[in-house]
Amino acid sequence: MSAIDKIKYTTAEEAVKLIESGDHVYIQGSTSIPEVLVEAMANRGHELKDVTVYSAFAVARRQSPICRPELRDVFFVDSFFVSNAFREWIAMGYGSMTPRFLGEVPDLFRDGTCRVDVALINCSLPNENGEVSFGVSADLATSAVECADRVIAQINPHVPFTPGDAVIHLSQLSAAVEVDEPLVEVPTAVPTEQEIKIGNYIAELIPDGATLQIGVGGIPNAVIRALEGHRHLGLHTEAMTDGVLPLLEKGIIDNSLKKVMPGKSVASLALGSKELYKFLDKNDDVIFKDVAWTNNPYIIAQNPKVMSINSCLEVDLTGQVCADSIGRKIFSGVGGQHDFVFGSSKSEGGLSFLAMLATTAKGMNKIKPVLTEGAGVVTTRFQTNYIVTEYGAVNLRGKNLAERAKLMISIAAPQFREELEREARDRFGHAFTRIY
Repeated sequence: MSAIDKIKYTTAEEAVKLIESGDHVYIQGSTSIPEVLVEAMANRGHELKDVTVYSAFAVARRQSPICRPELRDVFFVDSFFVSNAFREWIAMGYGSMTPRFLGEVPDLFRDGTCRVDVALINCSLPNENGEVSFGVSADLATSAVECADRVIAQINPHVPFTPGDAVIHLSQLSAAVEVDEPLVEVPTAVPTEQEIKIGNYIAELIPDGATLQIGVGGIPNAVIRALEGHRHLGLHTEAMTDGVLPLLEKGIIDNSLKKVMPGKSVASLALGSKELYKFLDKNDDVIFKDVAWTNNPYIIAQNPKVMSINSCLEVDLTGQVCADSIGRKIFSGVGGQHDFVFGSSKSEGGLSFLAMLATTAKGMNKIKPVLTEGAGVVTTRFQTNYIVTEYGAVNLRGKNLAERAKLMISIAAPQFREELEREARDRFGHAFTRIY
């Protein structure tokens, strides 16, 4: 009898009866939200009360079914990274966000600060040993499953079996539900002309043999496209996307010079296309690890020439970086930006790049005299290295505040530079005018 034949399936409606009032429930993220189970839990709302729901980085097909007006006193959403599933719900005040570096969230689960009673996960078909993988989302799922009293799983043939920490035995499941539902696909962002400029600026500063951490979006993809002339790159990242596939297939990323898990690409989660998910299935060259491990700055720093590449929303003249909110409105979260900025700073030959277009889609300036009221400081001015826009890349490391202001103005959109100069003169006085 095969492992598949040994699974005792139940219905989603029966499985979620394991959830009780007062429970703290973790919902797996990335592109692998267990949507059938979440829908069934929401439909039980009339039977439950005071259920806390934990969520983190995720890409949902739609707003979560938990976000129904009649359920606002049943489920309280506590997010470590605000996703599209809950963004508007939290903005309306029906949930909240717990600030924490993503790599430190597993500690909250493991030390009991944030109790986990139930974990809802999306799993692959079992292997011959009766093990299933929760695929593209090892990140927080690893620690949540470890700490939960009850683990409820969708067994889904569309979930890739990824080696590493995201593997458990069927015997550890409290209930299993048979589901045939494709993972969410995230189209590869095609870089604009301005983003290509940013990518080229960054790629020129990346040496052969570097270990890459690459974020998500048009700018990171522009960097990837500009690296095709490089050699012996490594990958140790939080999120893996389709963008790196050409570099892996061409042997540009070969992980040969990494010190941590040499020969292997390392990630904590993935989001992309069916082609990416197919590539990951049973691929022993890619290892998925607990985010507490991938994002540990002291592990990151053991690799040489770590290049951390992330996006941001706005930066002030002193190098304070906001990447999680638009003014007072929480848009996302810290993710791994801080972890990799710090880790790269301790890596031999490491650099960090925080990149953005100089203006918003509406033409508003994103290099500010001071950050917008309510904006969160994700990377402090004590940590910033390179800031990059389509107008250039500037290195703030070792620069005083007046020097930083001059550099930041040089990569602002030209129509805003005169205003920024006036602000800098008022703020920094002679220290600024003598160098400008």
